[in-house]
Formats: sequence, C-alpha cells, structure tokens
Amino acid sequence: MQTILGANGQIGEELARELKRNFTSDIRIVSRSAQKVNDTDEVFSADLSIREKAIEAVKGSEIAYFTLGLPISSDLWEKQFPLILQNVIDACKINGTKLVFFDNTYMYPQDGRVLNENTIFAPVGRKGRVRRKMAEMILKEIESGELEAVICRAPEFYGPGKTQSITNTLVFNNIKEGKKLKVPLSTNKKRSLIWTPDASRATALIGNTPDAFGQTWHLPVDKSHPTYKEFIRIASGIYGKDLEYSAISKFVFKIGALFNKKIKELLELLPRYEHDNIFDDSKFRIRFPQFQVTTYKEGINQIKSGQLLGK
Repeated sequence: MQTILGANGQIGEELARELKRNFTSDIRIVSRSAQKVNDTDEVFSADLSIREKAIEAVKGSEIAYFTLGLPISSDLWEKQFPLILQNVIDACKINGTKLVFFDNTYMYPQDGRVLNENTIFAPVGRKGRVRRKMAEMILKEIESGELEAVICRAPEFYGPGKTQSITNTLVFNNIKEGKKLKVPLSTNKKRSLIWTPDASRATALIGNTPDAFGQTWHLPVDKSHPTYKEFIRIASGIYGKDLEYSAISKFVFKIGALFNKKIKELLELLPRYEHDNIFDDSKFRIRFPQFQVTTYKEGINQIKSGQLLGK
C-alpha cells in the first residue's frame, strides 16, 4: 500500500492519479476530511497533529507521501508543521514505512543565485525558517539511517484545478475574470515555475525508484525560465488577445499588508521576485531522461481549456 498524507490538495490529488495509472491501485487517502480520488482508493480521515492518528494513518504502508499543506500563516506553520512532521516521522519508523517528503524552496536564499540541491539554507522570514526546520528534520533522519526517506523539492506552482500560487492568483484568475494581470515587483526577471501535474508525476516516480532515496531531488521544470513578460506573451498567443499587465511595487504590497493579513503573509516571499529565480533540475533530468516535462505553452493551453469548461 502507498499512502498520501494531505491527499486532497492539487499535488495530492494528481499524485493519487499518477500512482493509480502507473504504480499501484492500493492507495490510502489521508486528510482531515478525506475523499477518494480514484474509485479504488481507501480513505482515512485523520488529524495528523495527533501522534496516534498519524501512526494509524501510515500503518500497513510501504511508502507514505507527505504532501500536506496548511494555510499561509506563520503562526499556524510554527505551531503545526514541525509537530505534524515529527508525528509522521515517528509513524513511519514504527511501521517500517518509507517517507517521501514533498518540499518547497522557502528555505533557500532569495538573491538571484541558481538553485540546486546543494544550495545552502538561508531563509527570509518565519515561514522560510519553518521549512528549513522541516527539511533539516528529514535530512537528520536520512543521515542517522533510522528512516528511509527522500526529499522532492518544487519551486512556485502554476497549473490547473485547485493549484494555488501567486502566479495562478495574479495571472490566471485575472484572465478568467477579465481583469488586468498583475505581476509581483518586476516583469523582467527570469523565473522557474513547475506545472503541478508534473510535480506530482515526478514525485510518484521518485517514490517508486528505490535508489532515489536518501537524497534531495529538484523536480523538473520547463528549462526556458521565462520572465513574466515572456510568460504573459505566451499566454496572450494562446488566449488570442493581448493580455494587459503591470507590476505591483513593493510599496503597494507593504500598504496592502497593513489592511490584509494574506498580503502581509506574502511579504517575506517578495525578494525572490526582485531577482532571477532559476531552479536547476539537471540532477533529475540526468537520472530520469525519459520524463516528459510539460512546456509552458502546453500547460497554459490546459489551463485555458479548464477555464472554458468551468474547472
């Protein structure tokens, strides 16, 4: 059995579909209000901040995938994320289960350097420090040999369905609503965005590749690393119209943060938009040369199709 912890977000749902397609039909879906993704899924509703529930959720699993997300709140992250992860680590040790940890890039420097698996951790802000702590918890277990685990790390998302990201919110939601598009800070910095179904497919592949464990992997992205100006130009061609856009200044974000808690929570992420933010996935590409990465043109076409269908 393979178990997905935090299975009803975009990454978890796509992961469940990919596991079913290519690896196993014996899948357990775990979340606070678990719902089947595939007809054959087993569902288990659990609060993983309770250690006993985590142990029960993982029981009988060969592999557990940690794809759990929490609302963007520094207070909540500090209280819940390390606690939940420690419970999951303990549960995997007790049950003899391998752990696949789905990670982000918040712990990395935000200064324009190309990011690879050996980049130092130098987080900016509270959420970044939480993600550093979590990654270090996994690395410590790997180094001790007490847990067979692997880290799958992804940059900012873009994608269909439930995908949540700054790019989806400011670009694709505004296209859907017929509004002017917004870009954080600069339209001319190169960016790496990952197509969420690719992130899930790659995570499933790594989880089912025994020699991939004990390492960190950057998940694959379209290697063109466009600026937002170039990204929106691609979107304009696909939507068949010139999409108007403008950059939101740091000053406007700071003013907005005085009145909107969600904007305040985003402030620590802004430095990455002042610089090129390029994510090096060459390690994955060398190890898995047959993996087909979705191009930005292909991804945006799928988003457009989904919007037209009301998805």
